[in-house]
Amino acid sequence: MSDGMKPDVAAAIGRRIRDLRTAQDLSVGALAELSEVSRRMLTQVELGQANPSVALLDRVAAGLRTTFAELIGVTAAAPSGGIEVWSTSQGSWAYLLSATDVGTHSVELWKCHLVRGDSSEVPGMPGAPEVMHHVLEGALEIVLDSGEQFQVEENGSLRLPGEVRRRYRSAGPAGTTFIRVFAMPAAS
Repeated sequence: MSDGMKPDVAAAIGRRIRDLRTAQDLSVGALAELSEVSRRMLTQVELGQANPSVALLDRVAAGLRTTFAELIGVTAAAPSGGIEVWSTSQGSWAYLLSATDVGTHSVELWKCHLVRGDSSEVPGMPGAPEVMHHVLEGALEIVLDSGEQFQVEENGSLRLPGEVRRRYRSAGPAGTTFIRVFAMPAAS
C-alpha cells in the first residue's frame, strides 16, 4: 500500500504545524528535538512536501503540546463528515470523525473502509488504554505484533489493548467498513 494522506490534507497540516510552532516561538530544530523527528523531515512536512504517517504527526503534536486531532483541525467546528486523513488508489480510506479531551486522555472516533486486498497498520500508543472496534459492513481481520489474530464479523465489536501495533485487513469479499475509537494520553 503506497498511498497515504491526501496532498491537500498534508499541506494544510504542514501550515498548521508551522503556525503552532511559530506561535510558541519554537525553531524548527527545537520542535524537531521535542518531537524526535529530524529537522529535514519536519521542514518537508511544514512545506507540504512529505506524506507523513499518523505516528510521526502524533510525535509532532506531542512536541507542540497538542493532539493529532487538533493538529488536523478536528475540533467542535469540524465538518460533520470528518476529515479524510488516509486513502489508497484502490478505494480504502480513513476519516477522523470527531475528537475530544476527557480528563487525562484525548479520545478519537474514526470511520475506516478497507477494500479487499488492502491493509492498514496502526502503531501502538504508549499509555493508551484500549481501542474499540465495531464492524458496520463486511468482516475485519486484525493482527497484533505478537501474531495473535482476530476476526470481527459484521455488527460485531472487539476491544484490544491500545499500546499494541495492529494491522487491519478486510476479511470480506466486498470490503469492510468499521468504526475505531481510542483514547490516548492527552498532551501535557
